[in-house]
Amino acid sequence: MTITTLPIDQIHRNERQPREFFESGALQELADSIKRFGLMQPIEVRKDEEAGGYEIVAGERRWRAHQLAELTEIKCIVTDDDLSVLERFKRSVAENINRADMTPMEEAKAFRRILDEQDGVEGKDVAKEFGKSPQYVMLRLALLNLVEEVQQHVNSGAIGTQAAVQIAALTPGNQAAVMKKWAKGAFAGDNELVHFAYALKQQQGQVVAMIMEEMTPEEREERQRDRTKTRSNIDRIEQVRVLVDELAKADPMKLALALEGEVGKRLDQMDRVADAFAKARFNMRQAKAHAEAREIARLNPDAEHESLAAQAKPKAPGEPQAPVEPAAQAEVVAPKSKAPAKPQVTARRKAPAKPKAPVKRAASAAV
Repeated sequence: MTITTLPIDQIHRNERQPREFFESGALQELADSIKRFGLMQPIEVRKDEEAGGYEIVAGERRWRAHQLAELTEIKCIVTDDDLSVLERFKRSVAENINRADMTPMEEAKAFRRILDEQDGVEGKDVAKEFGKSPQYVMLRLALLNLVEEVQQHVNSGAIGTQAAVQIAALTPGNQAAVMKKWAKGAFAGDNELVHFAYALKQQQGQVVAMIMEEMTPEEREERQRDRTKTRSNIDRIEQVRVLVDELAKADPMKLALALEGEVGKRLDQMDRVADAFAKARFNMRQAKAHAEAREIARLNPDAEHESLAAQAKPKAPGEPQAPVEPAAQAEVVAPKSKAPAKPQVTARRKAPAKPKAPVKRAASAAV
């Protein structure tokens, strides 16, 4: 191993290295820092007998920053290893995976390549080698089901990993529908996008329009009772809000006097109420997501798309993440294919609709 300074133009990137996306702002910051303070850690290169010059083993980001800073030389550690192409690739993955440098999509493609090219390796083996959980690897692999547009937004950080996992569980057509809605600013943040995509996953491929005129009298009566009760309960909650507002505006000192000897007990009572309100609000947000997703599922009833991401259910406030089921883990460690990963889509045909008389109102789709 030798430390030396090499001309930038004698060094080239490893075309098969795991990193593909380099955030321009962060790269410019690094270039400015190198220009001012110099390179703190040399990059690692190997002599490339086939292509000539030197191939980067580790440090492509620093090499790119040197080019951005218009520097002509860079400090290098010239390594003389006899590692295979795959082993060098895995070394590069190991260098980047626990930093913020690699995007989720780069990790997904790296895991997929190792599974495809290394004989006998399974998802659990990849997880162990890079210090990750099997579920972590499984969910990264699920991202390969994303259409190109979503992958680009995940790489740029515009869409978070949790939302991406939920979108990956959708058919390509439904992914496109979600992105169209997202582009219009329909979601306040990633959390809303997570729940919307999850709601759509539950509905895609199994939308059954329950039309009032097709229900039995008993079903119509039960549906109406549910509507009346639910709406009445929400109206009564609104009335309670008036009492809560009054309590919120009260003088704390007067409250202490009015509740003398019971302040702690009454505070516990309010905490229970607040917890119930938080859970009810969470449930209502999910209901809103289902209502909006139902419309997309009805207009875009494309085929069911099985995905590893189907195991990732959004969490309610205070709810622990559901464990990965054995079936999901088995899917991760299944024998690998040399062909590029593609979304598995099973066509689902609808029976021709029979002519019906006009109906006044369609009820909600069954979930």
